[in-house]
Parts: sequence; C-alpha cells; structure tokens
Amino acid sequence: MSTTSAPTPADEIDGATVEVIRNYLTSAATEMQRTLIRTAYNTIIYEILDFGISMYDADRRLVADSPGLSMFLGANDYGLRRTVEHLGEENLNPGDIILCNYPYWSSTHTLDVLVIKPVFLDEELIGYTASRAHWLDLGAKDEGYVLDSTDMHQEGVIFPGTKVYKEGEPDEEIMDLIRFNSRIPDKTLGDLNAQIAALQTGADRLRSLHEKYGTDTVETAIESVIDHGERTARDAVEDLPDGSWSAVGYGDGITSDPDDLLRIEAEVTIEGDEFTVDLSGSSDQIDAPLNVPLGMSQTLAKLAFKSITTPDEDSNEGQYEPLSLEVPPGNMFNPEYPAPTFTLWTAFLAVDVIYEALAKAVPEKVSASSGGDLCDIMLYGEDPETGRAFVEALNEGVGWGGNDVRDGPNALMHIAESMVRNIPIEVFENKAPIQFDGLSLRQDSGGPGAYRGGLGIKRDYRFTAPCGGLSIIQKTKTEGWGLEGGEPGAKNVVVLDLEDGWEDRVQLLVDNEELYDEAGENLKFVGMMRGQFEPGETISNRSGGGGGYGHPLDRDPEAVREDVIDGYVSPEGAREDYGVVVSADGELDREATEELRAERRE
Repeated sequence: MSTTSAPTPADEIDGATVEVIRNYLTSAATEMQRTLIRTAYNTIIYEILDFGISMYDADRRLVADSPGLSMFLGANDYGLRRTVEHLGEENLNPGDIILCNYPYWSSTHTLDVLVIKPVFLDEELIGYTASRAHWLDLGAKDEGYVLDSTDMHQEGVIFPGTKVYKEGEPDEEIMDLIRFNSRIPDKTLGDLNAQIAALQTGADRLRSLHEKYGTDTVETAIESVIDHGERTARDAVEDLPDGSWSAVGYGDGITSDPDDLLRIEAEVTIEGDEFTVDLSGSSDQIDAPLNVPLGMSQTLAKLAFKSITTPDEDSNEGQYEPLSLEVPPGNMFNPEYPAPTFTLWTAFLAVDVIYEALAKAVPEKVSASSGGDLCDIMLYGEDPETGRAFVEALNEGVGWGGNDVRDGPNALMHIAESMVRNIPIEVFENKAPIQFDGLSLRQDSGGPGAYRGGLGIKRDYRFTAPCGGLSIIQKTKTEGWGLEGGEPGAKNVVVLDLEDGWEDRVQLLVDNEELYDEAGENLKFVGMMRGQFEPGETISNRSGGGGGYGHPLDRDPEAVREDVIDGYVSPEGAREDYGVVVSADGELDREATEELRAERRE
C-alpha cells in the first residue's frame, strides 16, 4: 500500500510548503555529499573534500548545493549547461550518466571531472544532479600534477560530454578507456563509482519530492525560492555605494625571470542593483597551465559577490542574477583552445584582487588580504611496502586578513576552498613514504596592524623512501595587502634541504640567485617545482600570512605582549613591526615602548 501523499495543487502552495521543499533540497544535497565521502577511494575526496555537489531543476537552474571546494560550485553551473548544450537535451534518457572534463566547458582542469545525471520521473525530465571531484590520474603527461604544459592535450584524456552509463547500463568501452589511461585505475574508477552513487542518492530524493508534492507544486516552490534569492541579492547590492573601483595583483610567472609576473586586474562596478566584475585588464592567455577557464572565472566572481550580499543563505540561481562578468576571449581568465589550464592557481589569487577592489568601496565588509594560495605539496610514486602506485596531496592553511574589529584567523584554508579540510598527519604518513618533523604556526608571518593578520603555517616533510614530489605554490614573488595602514603578511616560500646532485633530480620552474639562504646551505625557491627525492631529504612548506588592518603602532601593546607569549610574534618582530619592547619571557617595558613609538611616529 502506497503512503505517498496526494500532490498539493500549485495554486494552494504556501510559504511553509516552500520552506519545506527548499530545506528538503538542501538536505538532499548534503546527503549526496555524505554518500560521496563514505564511498570515495582517495583521501583528496574523503579527507580533503576536494569536490562540489549541486542540484538543478529541469531548466538547469541551481536549486541546492553542498560545498566542499567552493570554487567548484559555480563551475558546476557553467559546466552542466555547456555539457547539456553539447549533447542536446533531447538525447538524454533515464539512467544516463555523463562525464565532462573538457576545460573550456567543464570550467576547470581535466582532473576535476564533472559527472552529471539527468533525473526523470515517468519519462519526464525533472532536474539534474551533478558532482565534480578531483581524480588523481587520467592520462596526463606527468604523475600527480602538470606544472609546465603548453597546450591542453598534454593534460589528460578529454571527455567533452560522454555517456559512461546509457539508460542504466555502464558503457564498458568508456570504462576501459578510463581504466587504461590511468596510472591508478582502481582508485580512479572507484571515485567515479562514488560520484555516481552520490548522483543516484540525489536523484532518488528529487523523485521522492516530486512524487510527494507533485511536479507543479515543486516547480512553483523552486520558482519562489529563486525569486526570493534574486530579490535578496538585489536589495543587498542596492545598499552598496554606486561607483567603480579597481585593484591589481600579480601571480608568479613560470619562467626564470623574477620580474615576469602575471597581471590580475579586477574592476568592480556597482550601479543600482547591478554588480559587474571586469577582468579585462588581466594578462592575455599564456602557453603555461595558469590560464583560468571562463566558467571558473565566473565562479570566483560569484564567490566574492555572495560573500558580501547573501553570505548566510543557501545558494540558488536567483542570488547571482545581479552579477555579470566581463572578460574578452584570449584573456588569461577566458582562454581559447588549446591554451593549457591545469595549474589554474591564478583563479584563487583573483579572489583576493576582487576583494581589494571592494575594500575601496566597502572597507567595513572586507578583510585585508589572505595568504593568497593553497600551498599544495603532492607526493607520488610506488609504495615501498605494497609496490602499488600512489598519489597523495596536502593543502596548507594560510593566514586570513585582519579587519576593523578583530585579528585575522590563523592557518585557515583559503576562502576559495570554503569547507575543504586537511589530511591528518597519521593518515598521510600511512599513505606515503613521509615523516612529518614538525607542524606549527609560522612566527611573524601575520601582517602587522592594529588588528594583526593571521599566521600561516610551517610544515616539515622528511622522505623515508625514494619518492616523487612537487609543489603547487603561488604568491611567492609579490606580497598581499593590508588595509587602513596595515601591512601585508609574509609571502609563501618552500625550503628544500637536499643532498648533492639535486640539480639532476629536481626541476625548479623559477630559478634565480635569491633562492639561496645567507649561509648558502638550504635552497629556497619562489615558484613551483617537481623532483625525485631521496630518503632523509626534506621539504619545508611555509604558507603566507594575512594582511593587517590599521597602523601597527596603534595596536594595543598588551595584545603584542600576548602575541609574543603565544609565539605568534617574536620579540624582534614586536620591536621592529609594532614598536613594542617585550622581553623573551614576555615582560612588557611600557616606558621603552612609549619612547620607541614616539620616535617612529615622528
């Protein structure tokens, strides 16, 4: 006997029903996320949460999401539309599962594979579920990550919108294509199946919702939710001042020239209830994998926009209606085929540049710059115990910027990563031949200010067996920014302590005389690297700090003393950056501090 309730007529829908349906969809997206975490094979998914989950109505409008990597969610919107346009909606059938990793459509690099399921009820298309997750290998020219590709065909096998399931049955030829083009096929196919399980979970919930309330009622409720999202966002934009503001930042170029930088320019224009981000002044596309597909560029604009308009509300399509992005074809943020896009770290840097522009309009809504990067270390090779291939990655937290009421938080994932986590040390040491010698906050890395920027971290890796390794790191040549007299935080840096002959094993994608410390012993580099490492050699990853807010000489001396006691600021840093005299054991010399600050102010 069926217990399904009779559908509610669309003309009788009330606010309570709308809220029930809205929260049901959000809950369904969260259930999709949990399914993916519980069934995924790789730590980058189930520990780091390097994925994005989204649900759409039949018109391909976002109705719910469940954040992992926040930069994936808007990318899912663009990727879904382009994929369905390519296939044709009329060619979709119940039981189909579609893959897309063509960068210019899927919106990100080839390993962030978008998997889509059209959802049908009684042969009628009622929506879509989508899952994007980072696969660790799909036939790219290098293991782990591609750092020096010159066109997209070096970056892996391309699926432009390919049915891996057709009407509920797997296409074994496509499965074989994936299997034979991956260095770790079992894990790759395992993660694909985890994504499919998540999509099926969402599809079941969407069908149940339509069966309970009726399609007319559900569609009316969704229309109400989207309309409310648009009104709320437009009201928020109306409350912002009208005008145009711009900012310029820089990414590291992958060359030996330290002055060869990638220009990132953002102009924000607010006019009434319309909000425009213009990236046209940024560098042209380059023959290096730092280009950002258009869908991802839309996403970074969405992230900044939502954070100052509807930050406390669940996402839906309507909230982004006031936003538009301008960037011409051939720009680094709208590259054309066959531009490479694999190492698109410039996208994360661009978020901070948009915020810097916004800070000129609404400084009370924006913090100073973050450490500006994800600071990844990735290890790969053959497990010395099992002989099986492995790939493992670690993102590092960075300092966030201070604002007009508080210090910046320490060691958080970059805002572009949203709810991404790090892998516990015990898990990582079990997955790769590595020993962690230390993990700590990076002293003196927070930008000085009346409100200090947050600290980055210092993590020391020691290899216990031969192993491949690489770093994906940006914002090593140029600093971030403070606000209202605050100063930038420390730049990102990696220090390698290697045996003789490292030059034959390690490729530095940036190399200059400044790479060596004063003793000439350790090798520092300001950019990305790839190499083969021997037992006993070490990598020290040191992430950047957030910018300060307000002049450092206005910081409460007692707060500086507490920072010294906590190890956030050294006694030397207290004197040099804040004009505060604190002994090594934490005693504050108020008289000497007043004299020193008076001298500095003069």
